[in-house]
This record gives sequence, structure tokens and C-alpha cells, in this order.
Amino acid sequence: MTSYWCELAWLGDLDGRVEQGVAINVEADRITDVSVGAAPSSKAHQLAGVTLPGMANAHSHAFHRALRGRTHGETGSFWTWRDRMYALADRLDPDSYRAVATATFAEMALAGFTCVGEFHYLHHDRAGARYADPNEMGNVLLEAASAAGIRITLLDTCYLRAGMTADAQLNETQRRFNDGDAEAWALRVDNLVGSDAATIGCAIHSVRSVDPAAMSVVAAWAATRDAPLHAHVSEQPAENEQTIAVHGCTPVELLDRHGVLGERFTAVHATHLTDHDVALLQTRHSTCCICATTERDLADGVGPTAAFRNAGIPMTIGTDSHAVIDPFEETRGIELDERLASLRRGTHSPGELLSAATSSGYRSLGWSDGGRIEPGALADFTSVALSSPRLAGTDPDHAAAAIVFAATAGDVHHVVVGGRVIVEDGMHQTIDVAAGLNRSISQVWS
Repeated sequence: MTSYWCELAWLGDLDGRVEQGVAINVEADRITDVSVGAAPSSKAHQLAGVTLPGMANAHSHAFHRALRGRTHGETGSFWTWRDRMYALADRLDPDSYRAVATATFAEMALAGFTCVGEFHYLHHDRAGARYADPNEMGNVLLEAASAAGIRITLLDTCYLRAGMTADAQLNETQRRFNDGDAEAWALRVDNLVGSDAATIGCAIHSVRSVDPAAMSVVAAWAATRDAPLHAHVSEQPAENEQTIAVHGCTPVELLDRHGVLGERFTAVHATHLTDHDVALLQTRHSTCCICATTERDLADGVGPTAAFRNAGIPMTIGTDSHAVIDPFEETRGIELDERLASLRRGTHSPGELLSAATSSGYRSLGWSDGGRIEPGALADFTSVALSSPRLAGTDPDHAAAAIVFAATAGDVHHVVVGGRVIVEDGMHQTIDVAAGLNRSISQVWS
């Protein structure tokens, strides 16, 4: 058994209350006991600051990390940015993908993330042909997460066409994403194998990229395996306009018609929704993943998070394009962007926002026993120091609010995943993260 003594810990209170003197006992990969008001013990690892449940990055495209700084000063739109992203995707092979993903997942660990949902559609070689192992690129991502020490849900993504109509031709890069049809996608994904720290889920890239009949195949695959199912939804107004023109309904309505919505489903972005869309997501007990830093960077817009809260729709966070990898920036972005849109403060409380980053995120990725500090839960947790200039002067009564609205990834000092210490004193225990990022990204662009 391993014991930890936390100076302060947030145990899930939606009002944001933190407890003082919290002892956590861990056996193997599980929390066995949690005690509040415990005295420090010389036998326990001392965790200063505030300890949080493990945080989930519910939407990631690992290879996008290589774009950081190369597109952010450009003019244009989501669609012009996408051309730059495709140029990057065309450069990757299994070795370079592994190197970038390992360093990117390790950066997530340094930032306090303990679990990632990798939205994976870069399946085949540069000519669009399958590798000898058809799942080589997916297995590379599983290996990368294992090397970085974080939990992963591999959301293997179905991507079949270039636009809303059958005659939309895939470009050269998009051929790398395409399995030919949904049945071939399903056969390939059936051969992916998870582990204690990895689970296999699935995704529909978008209603632009998957035809309605194929959506039903993916939804049935997920239902049969009780697997998480995600999709990009209404990220751009153009997607809505095209869907209405072709199908006479919104993307959410189209997904619902074909059995996609449900309690295992997460709508990623969900930025441009109607009231009826929100009602459907509520009725189907679905989740929405907000990727605030990417949505800002790509000029996507601000999603209706107040409506989600009022409807009781769970929200999660994702770093998506990795313009920034910082769970606190993503979490406070939900509230701060809502303030800009509504001219009103305090729609989302600090406790609710922390729940989005922890338990809701884990649940959306198929780890319902994670993202909480309680007996029986996965032993995944993150400690945030209060000694930096950003957080100095924080008192326990306001610690949750201070972390949500002022902390950065640089304030994380200790990370445990499955009972194993991954980050200690702000240092990754097995990877030189900056060197790995420098090396792998330089090689991709050379």
C-alpha cells in the first residue's frame, strides 16, 4: 500500500469546497481509503497545495501539436487552417507519429492530465494504402500513451468522404483517413486491443465525412461493445448550412436519426446549435466537449454552454489542436467565454468546472470509475502548488476558484496515474519532454 497526505484536496464538491488534511491510501491502481482531517504522517508522501482527481483531455489530435506557432499568426478561417493541418498529416509515418505523440502525451502529463481521448483518423500510408498491420498507426498511439504514462481512450475515427454528397472527392491526404466503407472500418477496429490503461472507443469524424448509413454502422459497433462514441458536431456554420441543404435537418438531428446520440455519445465543439439540438442532447443524455482554446484559435465561435448547464448536459474539456496544453485554461475558458457572450458572470461555478475536467471527462471516455478521489476509484490524481506568484495568498475557502481562474499547467507538481508517480516536483519521471518535442517536431518539418 502507498499512502499520500494532501495539504488540501478537492473531493468533488460542486460548491468548490476543498478539504484539509486528506489522507489517500492506494493499492495497485485503486484508491482504497480516503480520510479527511488527517494529521501528516511520516510514512505518507506529502503533497503540498491542492490535490485534484485526475483530469481528462477528452478531445486530442496528437499530431496537431507540431503546428503550434506555425499557424496562429495567420489570417483566414478554420478552412484555411485545415489546409495547413493536412500538409502536416501528409508528412507523418509511424515512427514520426510515435515520436510526436509520445512527447505530446508527456506534455499533457506535465500539465496535469491523467487521461486522453485521442480522436484518431490518420490510419493509412501516404498513398492511402493499409500498412502491413492495418492498425499500425493506432497501435503507435497506444504505445505513445503507455510511454508517457497516461491513460488513453483511442477513439478510432470513421472518415469516408470529403463532403456532404457522394461525389465529393477525397484529396490526397484524406485518402489516408479512408477505410473505403464503414464495414471495412469496423473490421479493422475490431482488431485493436486495449489494456488496463487503454480502452478502444470510436468516432464519426463529422456529418461531412461519414454518410448517414455509415453513421448507423459506427453507432451499432459502439452499442454492441458499450464503447464511447464521439463526433465533431456543428463546429462551423457552414457545416450546418450544408447539412440543412442536403438532409433538411441540423447535424445533431441527422446523428439522432441514425442512432448516434445516447449516453455514450459526446458531441465535440457543439458550437452552433439550435434550441432543438440542445433538447435532443438532453433527452438522449449525451455529453458535450468544449475545446475553448482551439475554438478561439480557429475563430469557431462560442458554444451555448449556459444552455448546456441549464439542461443538465454534462460538459468536458479537450485541448484538440494543442494550441495550448493546459487543463486550467480550457476549464476556465468555458466560463470566461460565456461571460463575453452573455455579459453575465458566474454561469458555471468552480466546482462545476472542475467536474467537467475530471469525472465528466473520464465518464465520456469510458472510465466511469475515474476522475474522483474516493474508495474504489482509479488512483489517478494531480497536485497543484499554491506557491507560485499566480496562486500565492490563496486561502482554503477560495482554493478551487483560485485554481480554476488563475492556475496554469506550470503549477502542477505531482501526477499519479494508476497508482504510479508520473510527474514529481514538476518533472516527468521518464521523458525529457521539451527535448522530445523539439526533436520530434523538428524531424517532422525537416
